[in-house]
Amino acid sequence: MLQNRVSPNGSIIRTAARGAWLGNRGVIHNEDKEIVRPFTIKAWIICMLEFRGRHREIMQPGLWTELFFLDEATAFSAGHRPCFQCRYKDHIRFKQCWIQGNPQYSFDMKTSIKSIDDIIHAERIGSNRIKTTYTEQIKNLPDGTFINNNDESYLLSESRLYHWTPYGYDRSENAFPEEPVEVLTPHSIVNAFKAGYNPQIDKTAGNTGSMS
Repeated sequence: MLQNRVSPNGSIIRTAARGAWLGNRGVIHNEDKEIVRPFTIKAWIICMLEFRGRHREIMQPGLWTELFFLDEATAFSAGHRPCFQCRYKDHIRFKQCWIQGNPQYSFDMKTSIKSIDDIIHAERIGSNRIKTTYTEQIKNLPDGTFINNNDESYLLSESRLYHWTPYGYDRSENAFPEEPVEVLTPHSIVNAFKAGYNPQIDKTAGNTGSMS
């Protein structure tokens, strides 16, 4: 079992669960198909599992490392964004929403995506290579945002918090608007959600048992 599944906090784990999206952070594995570094590039992307009939053997020497996500919300929480090549329309839509949601940077559609990647990179991981988080009240967070609670990841959707597992969301609880929480999803991506980008969420988020 390969270590190639990404959790909402950005860590790369081993699991037999399959993903809905493919990801890329550069070449981060060795010749034994072992993860040896968290990234080699700042452009962390979210790709389609299938594109124009192309086929890749997983973790080939010297080629970028294939990573997988439960859903798009998980990928965004880890700090990834849509690929320009295989997800062009989503890439453009995300860029538009990111620019609209983050006017303080005075970017426009002519701004290189590299400039956006630089900002997201600074938001998702610190100089110590540990996940960067921030505190916010739930009422100020859009659907699709992930939070951390006692080292467990929860997705916010329709005023409920859904507990993440590699296989899907297994339980939910009420989200209290005034409650301050530790946010996993990078701040500028949260702003893009507020501006209208709705990330794909695994269907199990609507089929969980209630804890409260």
